[in-house]
Amino acid sequence: MGADIVMHSVTKYLGGHSDVIMGSLSIKDQKLRDDLYFLQKSCGAVPAPLDCFLVLRGIKTLHLRMQRHCENGEKIAHWLRSNSKIGKVYWPGFEDHPNHTIARKQMRGFGGMISFELKDNSIENARRVLTSTRLFSLAESLGGVESLINHPASMTHASIPREERIKNGLSDSLIRLSVGIEDADDLVDDLDAAIG
Repeated sequence: MGADIVMHSVTKYLGGHSDVIMGSLSIKDQKLRDDLYFLQKSCGAVPAPLDCFLVLRGIKTLHLRMQRHCENGEKIAHWLRSNSKIGKVYWPGFEDHPNHTIARKQMRGFGGMISFELKDNSIENARRVLTSTRLFSLAESLGGVESLINHPASMTHASIPREERIKNGLSDSLIRLSVGIEDADDLVDDLDAAIG
């Protein structure tokens, strides 16, 4: 795709089991790679052997997990979009998503990361959804085998003034999902019960 450096949060899908903290850089140019490798070694930013083992273990099932993340994400994204209580659904697999063309070029599936807003845009109803799921765990980390749900307005972006959040498109009822590899019908049922 022409990138000089590709950065991965290995913690997420590559590790996949929420048990390691690591990142990686894939570098096109040998000189740039050597320069960055020197910095890494001199700063001591090298992963521990156990972390490396955990990532290698995760990579062995990456293709199977990603297939399931993508299948589950697609099913949930379409279900959310058809739900009368949901206002907007953000998922790059929809042809009307602003980055769909780029995603189609870069991906075979569109992943399990989905954001949606409640139609009434109520922060109270968003909090009710967050506390009513049984399979989706409330957490800020993303990209593991388990399904997670979070609320940026009260979690990751809570320190940003509301007016600034709204101006940047982060509504009070925006909910983010990291769809895991559990049974897709069970996940839909969980969201259906929580959304009401």
